[in-house]
Amino acid sequence: MALVLLPGLNNLIEDISDEKKLPAQVVEAALREALLKGYERYRRTLYLGISEDPFEEDYFSNFDVALDLEEEGYRVLASKIIVEEVESDDHQIAIDEVRQVAEDAQIGDTVVLDVTPEKDDFGRMAASTTKQVLAQKLRDQQRRMIQEEFADLEDPVLTARVIRFERQSVILGVSSGLGRPEVEAELPRRDQLPNDNYRANATFKVFLKEVSEVARRGPQLFVSRSNAGLVVYLFENEVPEIQEGSVRIVAVAREANPPSRAVGPRTKVAVDSVEREVDPVGACIGARGSRIQQVVNELRGEKIDVIRWSPDPGQYIANSLSPARVEMVRLVDPEGHHAHVLVPPDQLSLAIGREGQNVRLAARLTGWKIDIKNAQEYDQASEDHTVSGLIAQRQEEEALQAEAEARLQIEQANRAEEDARLRELYPLPEDDESYADPGAESADSAESAATATATEETVVSHADAETEPDDEAVEASEGEAQSSGEDDTEVEASLDADTEAGLDTAR
Repeated sequence: MALVLLPGLNNLIEDISDEKKLPAQVVEAALREALLKGYERYRRTLYLGISEDPFEEDYFSNFDVALDLEEEGYRVLASKIIVEEVESDDHQIAIDEVRQVAEDAQIGDTVVLDVTPEKDDFGRMAASTTKQVLAQKLRDQQRRMIQEEFADLEDPVLTARVIRFERQSVILGVSSGLGRPEVEAELPRRDQLPNDNYRANATFKVFLKEVSEVARRGPQLFVSRSNAGLVVYLFENEVPEIQEGSVRIVAVAREANPPSRAVGPRTKVAVDSVEREVDPVGACIGARGSRIQQVVNELRGEKIDVIRWSPDPGQYIANSLSPARVEMVRLVDPEGHHAHVLVPPDQLSLAIGREGQNVRLAARLTGWKIDIKNAQEYDQASEDHTVSGLIAQRQEEEALQAEAEARLQIEQANRAEEDARLRELYPLPEDDESYADPGAESADSAESAATATATEETVVSHADAETEPDDEAVEASEGEAQSSGEDDTEVEASLDADTEAGLDTAR
């Protein structure tokens, strides 16, 4: 068989490599796989309207495609086993036939033969399948590279540029900083800041929240402007003492999207000093607030309270309510992490904050339930009586929970004991160490077969689309072709006229 020419093959690979930001070797591998799928489609179309498709799911596993970049073309190759009598022409070859060219050939050896179809026989549908598979493989490679590039980044904060808007999400262009070009990341509505102005080409610092697998879209980047990790990163970059290790950030409580528009974004940061002579709060604020101002500017005016962490829970709670002045902190239920904070009447509203934001953030920062009380109206005896009732209720709930867990453990132990007794009386075949499950391998094969069969049905449905327009498979094929989206159009646009003619040989 002759080489099937693809004029402009080298330019095609180079153009796709530049456009998709993929190595040339990856593009070549995708093209080979796409051409092999096109060959499978060509073979299957020979039976359309004549008889049922005779090919099984793994029928073409011994076929491969070889690209010839010098002559700009490709060949379809088949690995065949030498046998005495041939049962499958695609998988076997008679030893008498082989010995006409190789006298030392033996039964059981494998030979590779050129089975490339004639250029005019390849078919229009096969060329269409090749284009679709190529586009899909290129998308898969892009997404796989994105996942590998961003999954293990040491620095989760990236510089992002606004590209476009989709519904309530902002699509940003981000770079890993590894010399790779920008890729798209999604900033959902819940992770945006209310003070941000997301205009085109505006740049922001974003926190890489996750690289997750989305159905029908592959690996996707999700970033956030509201994550507390962004605040930590900004302080680490602005405060040399944090980078050196003499100051550490102990906890961060952030409310970037308050429940009401009347309340602005606010963050509380608890810091501690490893060295006694270093003031952690002063180091984070900087001379005349220069350091913290840089963080505030990046967060578009978000209010930030820097407080000093303390191993004493009472002192820590008092510090967390800054800027309010606290008279006393009573740890009324240390085991339940419940505290009463007494403040002067003029500090009551400041300690609570607008719509309770200040005390809410303080509770998140410290991990304690905080009740703000008016110091002049505080009745300790009455409050202690109320708290004792709450403690008793908590202890009762904990006892019930512990009892339920213990009962569950006993039931599980009894069930396991009963199962062991039954197995001792009626042993199962798999209990024998020498037992090998014959269905395990077949189950895996069945699963692979189901996946491959689904793929083949999709390919055949495209063939039906050109031969039997009323078939139900045509609708599934057309829906799949449309779902390939803009990427299919981009790949086809990258094919010049000569290359497209080479793939679409039947025109």
